[in-house]
Amino acid sequence: MAKDSFLVGLIGSGIGPSLSPALHEREAHRQGLRYLYRLIDIDVLGVPPEAVGDLVRAARDLGFDGLNITHPCKQLVIEHLDALAPQAEALGAVNTVVFEAGGRAVGHNTDVTGFAASFARGLRDASLERVVQLGAGGAGAAVAHATLTLGAERVTVVDSLADRATDLAGALNRHFGAGRAAAGTPDRLPELLAGADGLVHATPTGMAAHPGLPVAAESLRPGLWVAEVVYRPLETELVQAARALGCAVLDGGGMAAFQAADAFRLFTGREADGARMLADIGELTGFVGRNVG
Repeated sequence: MAKDSFLVGLIGSGIGPSLSPALHEREAHRQGLRYLYRLIDIDVLGVPPEAVGDLVRAARDLGFDGLNITHPCKQLVIEHLDALAPQAEALGAVNTVVFEAGGRAVGHNTDVTGFAASFARGLRDASLERVVQLGAGGAGAAVAHATLTLGAERVTVVDSLADRATDLAGALNRHFGAGRAAAGTPDRLPELLAGADGLVHATPTGMAAHPGLPVAAESLRPGLWVAEVVYRPLETELVQAARALGCAVLDGGGMAAFQAADAFRLFTGREADGARMLADIGELTGFVGRNVG
C-alpha cells in the first residue's frame, strides 16, 4: 500500500514567515495525504548553523521523512549526509534531504529546477548575454547554474566575500566551460550593472528579517531585468524599486513554488501541481490575480 502520511520540516535561520508549511500542506490536502510540515528555526532554538548535523540526525531519529534546508545551512549540511544526488554534488549546496529506507540521508537541490522553471515562465524573452548575480552562497550556486543552463553567455558573480565569489565562478567555469563565469567585487556593481542585461539577486537582503536594498537604487535602470530569489515578502524593496523604473521583474514567488513542488515529489513520490502551488503563493501573500513569479 502506498504511504499516505508524511512528516517533514525546514531547517534555517529566521524562517518564521516561511510559506513552505502552507504550500506543502495545501498540496498534500488536495492529494488526500496526511502531511505535517514543521519549522526548525536555529534562531528560536538558540543554536549555531553548525548544529545542522545534530538537527538532521534528530529529525531522522524522530521519524521525519525529509527536510528542506535554507539559509545559512545549505552548504554546511553536506558533510552530515550519507549521499548526494548528482545536481546537489555539482552545486555544493543542498536544500532538500530525503530519509530513505534504513535512515540513509540523501541530499538534493530543487532550487536549480525551481529557479529555471520560474525564469522560463516569467522572463522568457529576457536577454541572457550578460548577467550579474549578487550572492554566491547556497542559493547563489543554484541560480547561477540555472541561469547558465538557460543559456546565459556570461555570469558575473558578486559577493561580499571575495573568495566565495571566486570559488563559485571557478566551479561554474569547470562545469560549463571557460569564460562562462567571472567574479566581481561589490564596489564594481555600478559598473557591472551599467553593461548588463539583467541582475539576479541571491542574498538574504530583503527578507523580513533582513530588510533593505541589496544594490544602490541608482544602479538600476530601465531596460535591466531583475530576478529576485527572496519571496517573503514577495514585494521586496528591490522588486519595488525595479518595477517603479519599468524594469522587467521576476519576484521570488515562482522559484519558491516550483522548488517546493519538486521537493514535494521527492518526499512523497507523487507529482505536485506547480501551477496550483504558484497560485497558493499569490493567495498566501495577498497578491491574488497578479502575475506572481
